[in-house]
Amino acid sequence: MTSRAYLDAASSEPLHPAAREVLLSALESGWADPARLHHEGRTARLLLDNARAVLAEGLGVRPDELFLTASGTAAIHSGLLAVAAARRRVGEVVVQSAVEHSAVLHAAAKAGTAAEVGVDSLGHLDQDAFKTEVQKPGVALAALQTANHEVGTRQPITWAAEVCAEAGVPLFVDGAASVGHDVVPAGWSALTASAHKWGGPAGVGLLAVRKGTRLAPAWPVDEREDGLSPGHPNVPSVLAAAAALQARMSEAAELDKQHRAWIDELRHRVAAEIPDVEVVGDPDDRLPHVLTFSCLYVDGEALVTALDAEGFSVSSGSACTASTLRPSHVLAAMGVLTHGNVRVSLSRTSTYDEVDRFASVLPGLVGRIRAEVGM
Repeated sequence: MTSRAYLDAASSEPLHPAAREVLLSALESGWADPARLHHEGRTARLLLDNARAVLAEGLGVRPDELFLTASGTAAIHSGLLAVAAARRRVGEVVVQSAVEHSAVLHAAAKAGTAAEVGVDSLGHLDQDAFKTEVQKPGVALAALQTANHEVGTRQPITWAAEVCAEAGVPLFVDGAASVGHDVVPAGWSALTASAHKWGGPAGVGLLAVRKGTRLAPAWPVDEREDGLSPGHPNVPSVLAAAAALQARMSEAAELDKQHRAWIDELRHRVAAEIPDVEVVGDPDDRLPHVLTFSCLYVDGEALVTALDAEGFSVSSGSACTASTLRPSHVLAAMGVLTHGNVRVSLSRTSTYDEVDRFASVLPGLVGRIRAEVGM
């Protein structure tokens, strides 16, 4: 029986061995409430502080600039709304790219009026339009992802930060697709990330907020995380997230080299061996481990199911709304084919043999599905 190949790491990375080891240990020693003064509470607090320091170093911020949340989505919702609320007297407009994650789009709609900026066919931000929108009066903040979670295209964060600074507008950055896989650009006001994207456990989100960025939490403030994430922190999971990020960053250079080469090969083979296919996203200025392509005359869900039967785990459609069967808003904004799309994303455990076998099996499956519908 052929072993399975997990090629959906952009949705969730398998738990890193370093995280598993720390998690099991922390369940024994870090279960108490870190806000309490007894021995068990002090132990949990020490562990939590150490984990926060490791995570903060990974993002390039101070420990007191990092807040822990229950997920990446929670970090986006709490962070974006808090920044927007603190800027209410300035205005309620949120400038955002058309290819942001749905969590950003939903939070921006809740925060005020969204000013959407388009992208080109490779997924790159329209920089002239972004600069024009940011410089208009009434802008509360701008939101821009480090790189796209569906097609891998990077965005010009350092440039956008300079534009925002000139206009006196905070830059809110969704870094979930990049942290642990790619260099995190500098200059932003607030940045979010999600531990399960780099091999940590699900249920740990990060919200980094630079000193000087004003916040007004959108819910009743308690003593936890300055009111940005109410409730008892999951200390064992935070420790495991820190261990995974530290281990992943030590592996990043080698994984980047491997994944970039394998994805480059896969891009060329898919384009050369399958008729009527569109490989999307920037071929060079991209995340190292992500590839998306769209096949004409093929239903994406059918192709994902057929690949699953062959032992490949991949995703189709918008990464965050695939279960709704809606076309990807990212691909639609890029003006590329939205049907029959598949995203392949490599994990730290992926091998060249898996990539090679995927490229060998794919043309036959696409041909079979097309034949079934008379194409």
